[in-house]
Amino acid sequence: MLENPDVIDASNLDPTFKYDISTQLGGENIKRCFQCGTCVASCPIWTIDEGFNPRKIIRMALLGMKEEVLSSEFIWFCSRCYACYEQCPQDVRITELMGAIASIAEREEKDGNIKIRSTKPILDKAFVNSIRKYGRNFETETIISGVLATKGIKGLLSYVSDGFAMLRKRKLGFRPEKVKELGQIGGIFEALEEK
Repeated sequence: MLENPDVIDASNLDPTFKYDISTQLGGENIKRCFQCGTCVASCPIWTIDEGFNPRKIIRMALLGMKEEVLSSEFIWFCSRCYACYEQCPQDVRITELMGAIASIAEREEKDGNIKIRSTKPILDKAFVNSIRKYGRNFETETIISGVLATKGIKGLLSYVSDGFAMLRKRKLGFRPEKVKELGQIGGIFEALEEK
């Protein structure tokens, strides 16, 4: 066991991790990164939380720190603003890269290899299920299913007064509206699942 937490234990590194990422849609250019720091300098999330450091995440991935990268809550922080994407001199496409890493994390969790510490994938799934079901986001159902999955019934009950206030002000709807093109949207989901 290492005494200094800043020292990387090479026996735990996965030298194939960067290649696994590079085979994912959005991760193709990860090996182009030469750690210039432009992504961090242009990142609005980093200005709020210095823990989210795209440069550091990429470096850890390139070194093979697979478990640390995939179990990190920071891979879920990317706001998809594309500021880093536009500034990157190596066309690493960091926004898409974070999505590729997140996809690997979800796959690894499903296989039982890691535990994702972020609630974002659960909330994303609630949002996508709403789109699949109605063709648009039914916010009330998305919020309820997301809160139930992350905080349980007790957590949901703590939001009841806020929920009723939003319903009264018509910020949330009572009933979902289905779009006319629901069949086409279902076709899009089927095509994505085939890939």
